[in-house]
Amino acid sequence: MNLDQAISQLPLKGYLDVPIPNDINLIDEINLLRKEKNVVILAHYYQVAEIQDMADFVGDSLALAQEAAKTEADIILFAGVHFMAETAKILNPEKKVLLPDLLAGCSLAESAPKEKFKAFKAKHPKHVVVSYVNTSADIKALTDIVCTSSNAEKIINSIPDDKEIIFAPDRNLGAYLIKKTGRNMLLWDGACEVHEEFSLEKILDLKKEYPDAKIIAHPESKDYILNIADYIGSTSGLLNFVKNSKSKEFIIATESGILHKMAQIAPDKILIPAPPEDDNSCACTECPYMKRNTLEKIYLALKYEMPEVNVEEKLRRKALVSIQRMLDLS
Repeated sequence: MNLDQAISQLPLKGYLDVPIPNDINLIDEINLLRKEKNVVILAHYYQVAEIQDMADFVGDSLALAQEAAKTEADIILFAGVHFMAETAKILNPEKKVLLPDLLAGCSLAESAPKEKFKAFKAKHPKHVVVSYVNTSADIKALTDIVCTSSNAEKIINSIPDDKEIIFAPDRNLGAYLIKKTGRNMLLWDGACEVHEEFSLEKILDLKKEYPDAKIIAHPESKDYILNIADYIGSTSGLLNFVKNSKSKEFIIATESGILHKMAQIAPDKILIPAPPEDDNSCACTECPYMKRNTLEKIYLALKYEMPEVNVEEKLRRKALVSIQRMLDLS
Protein backbone atom coordinates (compact mmCIF):
# COMPACT_ATOMS: atom_id res chain seq x y z
CA MET A 1 0.00 0.00 0.00
CA ASN A 2 1.49 3.35 -1.00
CA LEU A 3 1.26 6.53 1.04
CA ASP A 4 -1.71 7.93 -0.90
CA GLN A 5 -3.65 4.71 -0.36
CA ALA A 6 -2.78 4.78 3.32
CA ILE A 7 -4.03 8.35 3.59
CA SER A 8 -7.33 7.46 1.94
CA GLN A 9 -7.96 4.80 4.59
CA LEU A 10 -7.10 6.96 7.56
CA PRO A 11 -9.97 8.18 9.72
CA LEU A 12 -10.43 11.95 9.55
CA LYS A 13 -8.98 13.01 12.86
CA GLY A 14 -7.16 16.02 14.26
CA TYR A 15 -4.01 15.38 12.25
CA LEU A 16 -2.67 13.03 9.60
CA ASP A 17 -0.51 10.47 11.35
CA VAL A 18 1.70 9.55 8.42
CA PRO A 19 5.47 9.39 8.05
CA ILE A 20 7.29 12.31 6.47
CA PRO A 21 10.62 11.63 4.73
CA ASN A 22 13.54 12.87 6.81
CA ASP A 23 15.37 14.33 3.83
CA ILE A 24 12.79 16.95 2.80
CA ASN A 25 12.87 20.62 3.71
CA LEU A 26 9.42 21.36 5.08
CA ILE A 27 9.50 25.08 4.33
CA ASP A 28 10.57 24.44 0.73
CA GLU A 29 7.87 21.81 0.26
CA ILE A 30 5.19 24.04 1.79
CA ASN A 31 6.24 26.90 -0.49
CA LEU A 32 6.00 24.66 -3.56
CA LEU A 33 2.56 23.41 -2.57
CA ARG A 34 1.18 26.83 -1.72
CA LYS A 35 2.27 28.17 -5.12
CA GLU A 36 1.05 25.13 -7.05
CA LYS A 37 -2.37 25.12 -5.37
CA ASN A 38 -2.87 28.88 -4.93
CA VAL A 39 -2.96 28.72 -1.15
CA VAL A 40 -2.98 31.54 1.36
CA ILE A 41 -1.65 30.67 4.83
CA LEU A 42 -3.20 32.73 7.61
CA ALA A 43 -1.66 32.52 11.08
CA HIS A 44 -2.59 33.93 14.46
CA TYR A 45 -0.05 35.72 16.66
CA TYR A 46 -0.25 32.81 19.11
CA GLN A 47 1.27 30.33 16.66
CA VAL A 48 4.85 29.13 17.14
CA ALA A 49 7.53 31.37 15.63
CA GLU A 50 8.34 29.14 12.65
CA ILE A 51 4.71 29.17 11.52
CA GLN A 52 4.37 32.93 11.93
CA ASP A 53 7.51 33.45 9.85
CA MET A 54 6.29 31.37 6.89
CA ALA A 55 2.67 32.57 6.86
CA ASP A 56 1.35 34.91 4.18
CA PHE A 57 -0.45 36.96 6.81
CA VAL A 58 -0.20 37.07 10.61
CA GLY A 59 -2.79 38.90 12.66
CA ASP A 60 -5.38 38.97 15.42
CA SER A 61 -8.92 37.62 15.03
CA LEU A 62 -10.29 40.77 13.40
CA ALA A 63 -7.45 41.17 10.91
CA LEU A 64 -7.58 37.48 10.04
CA ALA A 65 -11.32 37.63 9.42
CA GLN A 66 -10.84 40.68 7.21
CA GLU A 67 -8.04 38.95 5.31
CA ALA A 68 -10.12 35.81 4.85
CA ALA A 69 -12.99 37.89 3.51
CA LYS A 70 -10.92 39.42 0.71
CA THR A 71 -8.52 36.64 -0.30
CA GLU A 72 -8.40 35.49 -3.92
CA ALA A 73 -6.70 32.20 -3.05
CA ASP A 74 -8.36 28.91 -3.95
CA ILE A 75 -7.40 27.31 -0.64
CA ILE A 76 -7.18 28.93 2.79
CA LEU A 77 -4.97 27.16 5.30
CA PHE A 78 -5.65 28.50 8.78
CA ALA A 79 -2.83 28.15 11.27
CA GLY A 80 -4.99 28.89 14.26
CA VAL A 81 -7.93 27.21 15.96
CA HIS A 82 -11.20 25.74 14.74
CA PHE A 83 -13.49 28.75 15.12
CA MET A 84 -11.07 30.82 13.00
CA ALA A 85 -11.10 28.31 10.14
CA GLU A 86 -14.88 28.02 10.49
CA THR A 87 -15.22 31.80 10.20
CA ALA A 88 -13.08 31.74 7.06
CA LYS A 89 -15.37 29.07 5.57
CA ILE A 90 -18.48 31.08 6.44
CA LEU A 91 -17.00 34.01 4.53
CA ASN A 92 -15.74 31.84 1.64
CA PRO A 93 -18.18 29.00 0.92
CA GLU A 94 -16.67 28.38 -2.49
CA LYS A 95 -13.12 27.97 -1.19
CA LYS A 96 -11.50 25.00 0.50
CA VAL A 97 -10.51 25.79 4.09
CA LEU A 98 -7.92 23.62 5.82
CA LEU A 99 -7.05 23.38 9.50
CA PRO A 100 -3.83 21.44 10.11
CA ASP A 101 -5.23 19.87 13.28
CA LEU A 102 -8.97 19.50 13.85
CA LEU A 103 -8.29 19.13 17.57
CA ALA A 104 -7.08 22.74 17.69
CA GLY A 105 -10.14 23.97 19.54
CA CYS A 106 -10.75 26.86 21.94
CA SER A 107 -11.72 26.69 25.62
CA LEU A 108 -13.63 29.95 25.27
CA ALA A 109 -15.68 28.75 22.29
CA GLU A 110 -16.39 25.47 24.05
CA SER A 111 -17.70 27.34 27.10
CA ALA A 112 -20.86 28.26 25.14
CA PRO A 113 -22.66 25.06 24.04
CA LYS A 114 -25.36 25.63 21.42
CA GLU A 115 -28.41 24.27 23.25
CA LYS A 116 -27.61 25.98 26.56
CA PHE A 117 -26.98 29.29 24.85
CA LYS A 118 -30.12 28.96 22.75
CA ALA A 119 -32.17 28.43 25.94
CA PHE A 120 -30.44 31.38 27.62
CA LYS A 121 -31.22 33.64 24.67
CA ALA A 122 -34.87 32.50 24.65
CA LYS A 123 -35.25 33.77 28.23
CA HIS A 124 -34.21 37.26 27.08
CA PRO A 125 -35.87 37.69 23.68
CA LYS A 126 -35.60 41.48 23.59
CA HIS A 127 -31.83 41.56 24.12
CA VAL A 128 -29.38 42.24 21.30
CA VAL A 129 -26.87 39.39 21.26
CA VAL A 130 -23.22 40.37 20.83
CA SER A 131 -20.87 37.40 20.63
CA TYR A 132 -17.12 37.34 20.65
CA VAL A 133 -15.59 35.88 17.51
CA ASN A 134 -14.25 33.06 19.72
CA THR A 135 -17.46 31.07 19.24
CA SER A 136 -18.77 28.27 17.06
CA ALA A 137 -20.81 28.82 13.92
CA ASP A 138 -23.84 27.64 15.90
CA ILE A 139 -23.43 30.52 18.36
CA LYS A 140 -22.73 33.04 15.60
CA ALA A 141 -26.02 31.97 13.99
CA LEU A 142 -27.78 32.88 17.26
CA THR A 143 -25.96 36.22 17.39
CA ASP A 144 -26.99 39.66 16.14
CA ILE A 145 -23.45 40.98 15.74
CA VAL A 146 -20.01 39.48 16.28
CA CYS A 147 -17.09 41.38 17.79
CA THR A 148 -13.40 40.91 18.50
CA SER A 149 -11.32 42.43 21.28
CA SER A 150 -10.12 45.00 18.75
CA ASN A 151 -13.57 46.36 17.94
CA ALA A 152 -15.76 45.23 20.87
CA GLU A 153 -16.08 48.70 22.41
CA LYS A 154 -17.04 50.19 19.03
CA ILE A 155 -19.60 47.43 18.45
CA ILE A 156 -21.21 47.92 21.87
CA ASN A 157 -21.33 51.69 21.40
CA SER A 158 -23.06 51.23 18.04
CA ILE A 159 -26.10 49.65 19.71
CA PRO A 160 -28.85 52.13 20.71
CA ASP A 161 -28.95 52.95 24.42
CA ASP A 162 -32.52 51.71 24.75
CA LYS A 163 -31.52 48.19 23.68
CA GLU A 164 -30.52 45.60 26.28
CA ILE A 165 -27.49 43.46 25.46
CA ILE A 166 -26.37 39.89 26.00
CA PHE A 167 -22.59 39.56 25.72
CA ALA A 168 -21.06 36.12 25.23
CA PRO A 169 -19.09 34.10 25.96
CA ASP A 170 -16.19 35.83 27.78
CA ARG A 171 -17.20 37.16 31.21
CA ASN A 172 -13.87 38.94 31.66
CA LEU A 173 -14.03 40.84 28.38
CA GLY A 174 -17.71 41.52 29.05
CA ALA A 175 -17.01 42.98 32.51
CA TYR A 176 -14.25 45.15 31.03
CA LEU A 177 -16.65 46.43 28.34
CA ILE A 178 -19.28 47.27 30.95
CA LYS A 179 -16.71 49.54 32.62
CA LYS A 180 -15.61 51.06 29.31
CA THR A 181 -19.05 51.67 27.80
CA GLY A 182 -21.29 52.06 30.84
CA ARG A 183 -23.74 49.53 29.38
CA ASN A 184 -25.29 47.11 31.87
CA MET A 185 -24.90 43.94 29.80
CA LEU A 186 -26.04 40.43 30.64
CA LEU A 187 -22.92 38.24 30.56
CA TRP A 188 -22.52 34.60 29.63
CA ASP A 189 -20.25 32.79 32.09
CA GLY A 190 -17.34 31.71 29.89
CA ALA A 191 -13.59 32.32 29.92
CA CYS A 192 -10.30 31.61 28.15
CA GLU A 193 -8.23 29.14 30.13
CA VAL A 194 -4.98 30.87 29.14
CA HIS A 195 -6.02 34.34 30.31
CA GLU A 196 -7.47 32.91 33.52
CA GLU A 197 -4.04 31.60 34.56
CA PHE A 198 -2.06 34.75 35.27
CA SER A 199 -0.73 35.12 38.80
CA LEU A 200 -1.25 38.54 40.38
CA GLU A 201 1.37 37.83 43.03
CA LYS A 202 4.01 36.79 40.51
CA ILE A 203 3.30 39.78 38.27
CA LEU A 204 3.70 42.13 41.24
CA ASP A 205 6.98 40.39 42.11
CA LEU A 206 8.15 41.00 38.54
CA LYS A 207 7.13 44.64 38.87
CA LYS A 208 9.43 44.94 41.91
CA GLU A 209 12.24 43.42 39.87
CA TYR A 210 11.50 45.68 36.89
CA PRO A 211 10.01 48.85 38.45
CA ASP A 212 10.02 50.75 35.16
CA ALA A 213 8.21 48.02 33.24
CA LYS A 214 4.76 48.70 31.85
CA ILE A 215 2.20 45.99 32.62
CA ILE A 216 0.08 45.35 29.53
CA ALA A 217 -2.82 42.90 29.38
CA HIS A 218 -5.43 41.39 27.11
CA PRO A 219 -9.02 42.15 28.22
CA GLU A 220 -9.76 38.42 28.46
CA SER A 221 -7.72 38.51 31.69
CA LYS A 222 -9.33 38.62 35.12
CA ASP A 223 -10.21 42.01 36.58
CA TYR A 224 -7.47 41.93 39.21
CA ILE A 225 -4.93 41.70 36.39
CA LEU A 226 -6.61 44.44 34.38
CA ASN A 227 -6.75 46.67 37.48
CA ILE A 228 -2.94 46.81 37.69
CA ALA A 229 -2.34 47.10 33.93
CA ASP A 230 -0.88 50.26 32.41
CA TYR A 231 -2.47 49.36 29.08
CA ILE A 232 -5.29 46.97 28.10
CA GLY A 233 -5.80 45.94 24.50
CA SER A 234 -6.24 43.27 21.85
CA THR A 235 -3.23 41.39 20.53
CA SER A 236 -2.75 43.98 17.79
CA GLY A 237 -3.28 46.75 20.35
CA LEU A 238 -0.62 45.27 22.61
CA LEU A 239 1.80 45.05 19.69
CA ASN A 240 1.25 48.67 18.72
CA PHE A 241 1.62 49.83 22.31
CA VAL A 242 4.99 48.12 22.70
CA LYS A 243 6.16 49.42 19.32
CA ASN A 244 5.18 53.03 19.97
CA SER A 245 5.84 53.33 23.71
CA LYS A 246 8.90 55.18 24.97
CA SER A 247 9.19 52.58 27.73
CA LYS A 248 11.82 49.88 27.35
CA GLU A 249 10.44 47.11 29.55
CA PHE A 250 7.06 45.36 29.41
CA ILE A 251 5.34 42.65 31.45
CA ILE A 252 2.91 41.05 29.01
CA ALA A 253 -0.26 39.31 30.16
CA THR A 254 -1.44 37.37 27.13
CA GLU A 255 -0.52 34.17 25.30
CA SER A 256 3.26 34.05 24.97
CA GLY A 257 3.26 33.47 21.20
CA ILE A 258 2.83 37.21 20.70
CA LEU A 259 6.34 37.85 22.03
CA HIS A 260 7.83 36.62 18.76
CA LYS A 261 6.18 39.35 16.70
CA MET A 262 6.84 41.92 19.42
CA ALA A 263 10.55 41.12 19.35
CA GLN A 264 10.55 41.57 15.57
CA ILE A 265 8.86 44.97 15.56
CA ALA A 266 10.53 46.27 18.73
CA PRO A 267 13.92 44.55 18.98
CA ASP A 268 15.23 47.13 21.45
CA LYS A 269 12.52 46.39 24.05
CA ILE A 270 12.71 43.96 26.98
CA LEU A 271 9.69 41.64 26.87
CA ILE A 272 8.72 39.71 29.99
CA PRO A 273 5.88 37.16 29.82
CA ALA A 274 3.45 37.35 32.73
CA PRO A 275 3.72 34.07 34.68
CA PRO A 276 0.87 31.67 35.40
CA GLU A 277 -0.34 30.53 38.81
CA ASP A 278 0.95 26.99 38.31
CA ASP A 279 4.56 26.32 39.19
CA ASN A 280 5.31 24.49 35.97
CA SER A 281 8.50 24.40 33.95
CA CYS A 282 7.33 27.17 31.65
CA ALA A 283 7.43 30.72 33.02
CA CYS A 284 4.82 31.81 30.49
CA THR A 285 1.30 30.94 29.42
CA GLU A 286 0.69 29.00 26.22
CA CYS A 287 -2.53 27.96 24.52
CA PRO A 288 -2.30 24.17 24.07
CA TYR A 289 -4.77 24.34 21.18
CA MET A 290 -2.85 26.97 19.20
CA LYS A 291 0.33 25.00 19.71
CA ARG A 292 -1.13 21.84 18.14
CA ASN A 293 -0.29 23.24 14.71
CA THR A 294 3.16 22.34 13.37
CA LEU A 295 5.05 22.66 10.11
CA GLU A 296 4.66 18.90 9.63
CA LYS A 297 0.87 19.13 9.91
CA ILE A 298 0.77 22.14 7.59
CA TYR A 299 2.78 20.21 4.99
CA LEU A 300 0.46 17.20 5.21
CA ALA A 301 -2.65 19.38 5.14
CA LEU A 302 -1.47 21.08 1.94
CA LYS A 303 -0.30 17.87 0.29
CA TYR A 304 -3.53 15.95 0.90
CA GLU A 305 -5.89 18.94 1.26
CA MET A 306 -7.26 17.72 4.55
CA PRO A 307 -8.50 18.05 7.26
CA GLU A 308 -11.08 20.32 5.66
CA VAL A 309 -13.47 22.56 7.62
CA ASN A 310 -17.01 22.75 6.30
CA VAL A 311 -20.17 24.53 7.47
CA GLU A 312 -23.65 23.39 6.46
CA GLU A 313 -25.11 26.00 4.08
CA LYS A 314 -28.21 26.93 6.09
CA LEU A 315 -26.09 27.43 9.21
CA ARG A 316 -23.45 29.29 7.22
CA ARG A 317 -25.95 31.84 5.92
CA LYS A 318 -27.30 32.51 9.41
CA ALA A 319 -23.82 32.88 10.91
CA LEU A 320 -22.69 35.12 8.06
CA VAL A 321 -25.18 37.83 9.00
CA SER A 322 -23.58 38.55 12.39
CA ILE A 323 -20.04 38.38 10.99
CA GLN A 324 -20.84 40.68 8.08
CA ARG A 325 -22.36 43.24 10.45
CA MET A 326 -19.09 43.29 12.35
CA LEU A 327 -17.01 43.66 9.19
CA ASP A 328 -19.23 46.47 7.94
CA LEU A 329 -18.70 48.38 11.21
CA SER A 330 -14.97 47.67 11.23
